[in-house]
Amino acid sequence: MGFTDSRFDVNLSILFTELPLLERPAAAAAAGFTEVELWWPWVDAPVPEQSELDALRHALQDAGTQLVGLNFYAGQLPGPDRGALSVPGEESDKFRANIDVAADFAQSLGCKALNALYGNRVDGVDPQVQDTLALENLVLAARAADRVGATLLIEALNKPESPLCPIVSAPKAIEIVDKVNAATGLGNAKFLMDLYHLSMNGEDLNQVIDAYADKTGHVQIADNPGRGAPGTGDLPLADLLGRLNKAGYDGWVGLEYKPGDRPSSQAFGWLYSA
Repeated sequence: MGFTDSRFDVNLSILFTELPLLERPAAAAAAGFTEVELWWPWVDAPVPEQSELDALRHALQDAGTQLVGLNFYAGQLPGPDRGALSVPGEESDKFRANIDVAADFAQSLGCKALNALYGNRVDGVDPQVQDTLALENLVLAARAADRVGATLLIEALNKPESPLCPIVSAPKAIEIVDKVNAATGLGNAKFLMDLYHLSMNGEDLNQVIDAYADKTGHVQIADNPGRGAPGTGDLPLADLLGRLNKAGYDGWVGLEYKPGDRPSSQAFGWLYSA
């Protein structure tokens, strides 16, 4: 159970980053993956040139890779930002400008999952003001996702690495999921269960799986400590994925880990020996 019974996709924003973006889908395919996911690739451009969108689409299609997950615009990732949708002013405006661009791009590739990262608390801004703005933007994102037949994902990050992010536990993420679904009536908001982030928070992963598998729309993994490949840390990832399977989760499991000092193409030995 676990590795052999799970469906894996590779995150091209953390793996294969030694290559230019347009070369990563072919590299993932050469490593044996037919499904991939991405953070929003243009950190400074919520609305990139159509030629850039077209080039990425063609790179994914030419490689024979299926995009199964895409982030909405989230600011500088990796970097200081943890999303944009709760940040008043320019960042919220950028998120809103990106919503239909990201949704249409996802639709053009048959991608059915769109991740909306909440964003950090801002000094001098009332948290309630941020949370009201966030819900407004998440409702817009959920409606856009529904328009293209997709799920809206809401992810819990981890407090040690994201101390200004207010969504740093599974229950908090579920609270936001429920608020969005109540506001839209669409029911298409789901939990993105990142086992690395939850473990960094010290959460009981078995309990999280048992409680929230039915509200989970996507899973991501990395080992802890180190955010490396399975087997480089202490997490019983095969057991956890087996538990998810038994709980009824049959969606994708995104490989969102750092390859270490080796080329990304050599970071999958754990999978082929499983």
